Amino acid sequence: MVEAKWNGVRIADSDDTVIVEGNHYFPEQSVDTSLLRPSSTTTVCPWKGTAHYYSLHVAGADNPDAAWYYPDPKPEAENIRGRIAFWKGVAVG
Repeated sequence: MVEAKWNGVRIADSDDTVIVEGNHYFPEQSVDTSLLRPSSTTTVCPWKGTAHYYSLHVAGADNPDAAWYYPDPKPEAENIRGRIAFWKGVAVG
């Protein structure tokens, strides 16, 4: 079981993560989406496509753009469709 925690709160846990470039991508249904806030931030990866971001709002604190996902990944990254990854101080393990 892999879990993601920030600010003392579990954000996600799953035994079905996909690891890409050292990041665990959690199935969306394993993430507490009530802790996510949509962000207007996007970035482009040459082989995965355009990443969209969420900010975390946990226990009264915000962590901007701490989660990302690929709503329409390129064919080489299709295995991360419907999955969310974390960074910016989120403990994953």
